[in-house]
Parts: sequence; C-alpha cells; structure tokens
Amino acid sequence: MNSNVRPAEMKRINTPELAEAFIADQVSQVRAQVGEKKVLLALSGGVDSSVVAALLIKAIGKQLVCVHVNHGLMRKGESEQVIEVFQHQLDANLVYVDATDRFLDLLAGVDEPERKRKIIGGEFIKVFEEEARKLEGITFLAQGTIYPDILESDGVKAHHNVGGLPEDLQFELVEPVRLLFKDEVRAVGRALGLPESMVERQPFPGPGLGVRCLGTITRDRLAALRESDAILRQEIAAAGLDKEIWQFFTVVPDLRSTGVRDGKRAFDWPVIVRAVNTVDAMTATVPEIPYPVLQIITSRILAEVPHVCRVLYDLTPKPVGTIEWE
Repeated sequence: MNSNVRPAEMKRINTPELAEAFIADQVSQVRAQVGEKKVLLALSGGVDSSVVAALLIKAIGKQLVCVHVNHGLMRKGESEQVIEVFQHQLDANLVYVDATDRFLDLLAGVDEPERKRKIIGGEFIKVFEEEARKLEGITFLAQGTIYPDILESDGVKAHHNVGGLPEDLQFELVEPVRLLFKDEVRAVGRALGLPESMVERQPFPGPGLGVRCLGTITRDRLAALRESDAILRQEIAAAGLDKEIWQFFTVVPDLRSTGVRDGKRAFDWPVIVRAVNTVDAMTATVPEIPYPVLQIITSRILAEVPHVCRVLYDLTPKPVGTIEWE
C-alpha cells in the first residue's frame, strides 16, 4: 500500500481521544523506525514543524536535534516562543541560529519580490545545511509534511522546511503527520500540550515579514512592521475576533506620506491592515472589523510605532487582489 495515500478507513482526528491514540501509534512507529539513531528537524515555530517536534520529543527525546533559524523576518516574539516552549519547557535538544544580519545584509537594496523570496529561501537552506554538517551521527530528517502538501504536489513531496538540501546529505525521512489535514495536526498539538498560540498560529509565508515589508527591506521599516503587526494581533484577540478571522497582518510599503506630529510636518510611512476569510485560499473575502476596534488599532499604531503617520484598511477581496501583497 502507498504510504502517502490516506487509507479510506482512517478516522478523522476530531476528539482528544483520537488524538491521543494517534500519538501513541506514531510514538511506536517512530521508535521502530529510528531505533537509537539521531533525527534532525528544521523547527520554524509553525504549526506543522512544532507538532512534529513535540511528537518526536515524546518518542525519542534527545535523539531529536531541532534547528531553529531566525532569519530576522519572524513576527514579534516568535523565536523567543520557540526557545521557551521547546528548550525550557520540553527540554529539547535545540540549536538556535540567529542569522538576522546575514539575511538582511543579503537583502539590502533588493526590491523585486521574487528575487527577495529566492534569496531568503536559498539562504535558509544554506544555513540549515551548515548546521546539519556540524552535527554527527544524523541518520534521519524529520519534516512537517501534511496531507495537503502531498495532494498539491501530485505525490512529489516538496515541503518548504528542507526542500533543496544537497544530495550528499542522505537522510531517511521521518514524517509522522504526513496523512493528516491541518485541523487534525492542530488537534494532535493540543493533545501534546503545545500552547494555543502555537497550535492556532496563522499561516505565515516562508519568507516571513520579507514579503510584507514591501520593496527594499530596511531595518527601521521592518521594525515598524513587526511592532504594528503585534499591536494588530493583540487588539484583534482582545476584541474576540481572532477565532473569526482566518488571517490578519500588517504591511508597510516603501513609500512615505505627509502627516503632522507634535505640531510639525512629518513625512512617514503608512501601515496597511490586511484581514481575510477563506476556505481554500483560492478566493478570499474581507471581514467587517467593527469601527471602534479599527479606531483602537489605529490609535495604538500611530502612538506606539515610530515613523508611521497613516493606518489604512485593505478592502480588496481575492480575486482581484491576492492575500499577500507581494
């Protein structure tokens, strides 16, 4: 039987009991596959890689080596959460790599969206490869491949975590959630005790904030993007809307607008708020955020984020607009 085809009799994991049964089964399978050998995992902090990490820690403990690469384009507090949850709470064998300067130096002066994506993706693979080569005795590579990845790639696994590693790194794959849909992965994450903020983490592009800091990425505009995004997430959650809106984030374009601050003319950036609801990401609608909530978001961003003089709400559905701006 094809191990990448979900059996017709496989039950949907929609209860804690089914999640626990799945975990027990996968722990047994992973131990049988891995034995006493070591496993390497690129731990981004996203739902899929986090659930795989927690599951493998339960199965093989310190035999798992997690590598978290901070490319400087993470949302506020994300790398810190990875360290807190996996190193401090779960006692993971975690390698943390702060490659912020390396990535931002390469991206300096680059404004073409696809070139930015290629630089970020290519450099991530290089950093991960360098860390992999420093480690001894690694036989297996764990990945957060899930069932939609297999369906969408027509059976050819191409998960974003590690696609493109050199051929001489002959790792055998460990993919414990490859037959699960995203909601099932979240259910397993809850059963493993991961924090809700990690289990319910919104979709986040591989290039991170690099595709939301439009045009040429600069450190000051990236800082404004990170802070405004954190404010948006805080206020959407405070209003109880975080479970009703599929995805929400801010965008800071590479342009300036006139404003007035402290009685003087300012020439600062706009922040664009983007929120969408969707079922399959092929089409998307824009939710109606209550005006008082938008007012609070606007007031906080203008008061707390330096060099910002306007806040805008993007009302464009998909199509014609895409979910991301780049």
